[in-house]
Amino acid sequence: MIRTSICDLLEIDHPIALGGMGSASSPAMTAAVSRAGGLGAMGCHYLSPEQIRERTAATRKETNKPFGLNFLLFDTREDSFAAALELRPAVMQFAWARTDQELSPYFDRAHEAGCKITYMASAVKEAVRAAKAGADIIIAQGSEGGGHVGWMGSMPLIPMVVDAVGPVPVLAAGGFADGVAALSLGAQGILLGTRFLASVESPLHPNFKQAIVDSDGHDTQLSEIPDIAAGLVWPGAMTRSRRNKFIERWAGREWALRQHRAAAIAKLRAAREAGDVDEGPLSMGQDAGLIWDIPSAGEIVTRIAQQAEEILMRTLPRLVGTAN
Repeated sequence: MIRTSICDLLEIDHPIALGGMGSASSPAMTAAVSRAGGLGAMGCHYLSPEQIRERTAATRKETNKPFGLNFLLFDTREDSFAAALELRPAVMQFAWARTDQELSPYFDRAHEAGCKITYMASAVKEAVRAAKAGADIIIAQGSEGGGHVGWMGSMPLIPMVVDAVGPVPVLAAGGFADGVAALSLGAQGILLGTRFLASVESPLHPNFKQAIVDSDGHDTQLSEIPDIAAGLVWPGAMTRSRRNKFIERWAGREWALRQHRAAAIAKLRAAREAGDVDEGPLSMGQDAGLIWDIPSAGEIVTRIAQQAEEILMRTLPRLVGTAN
């Protein structure tokens, strides 16, 4: 079994974490990842205090293992954050603060509640800022990932963040479907989103799960189109999503989308409910090209851990020659 400092810090068996993916998270998926020895997570952005309490209770009903509650700092509701702190999760996860937004008030309150803190950063400067504010773990997210991402790829970003924030441990995110590559870049584990979206417990419509399986990894696109349709402004982020008819219709015509946003978002929501992969938004990373089945979330954790151990213990040592 591979153990890193993150396993000891978070009291988990495998250095494998679930991304806090907002509407794409669920108590069943969160609990399944944690039960398997990873770190489950539940996206709390845009949830009311009561919804956070209900989903946390549902998760705890299925597992007594650690999991995290995830907040987007640029748009965090105080009443929802306070409710989450009262629940005292093992981990409080943060991401996407505005550049003028202080991190320490949130971090300090989370530490006072007994939580460990993770912060997701897509740039070295932001990672250093979070480490100085007291984050226990930095998540370095490359642009290959699905959903909201920055502009630098995982290959250069992760070792740069590792060097910049050490000895604070780093989880690698953005385009990963296994763990060995992340470890080789200096990270102490991985955080996965797209891989878990194609799981039995994922709340996605089956058609969207199948679209991930069918992807060759070349059918994603960075844009602001889903956010324009939703009326959201993220601080410095683009969205990587599946390139479909909806994206192609508005690419280069974002001004027109702003004019017709109400009608567009209504169609998006209807398409999501119907499982219409041509018109509905699907945030997914380029690692979709590495995903070929829809197993349980627990099996994904076990499989990735076993594959990483196999490569590190058996395959890589054969590449190291002995001195003559």
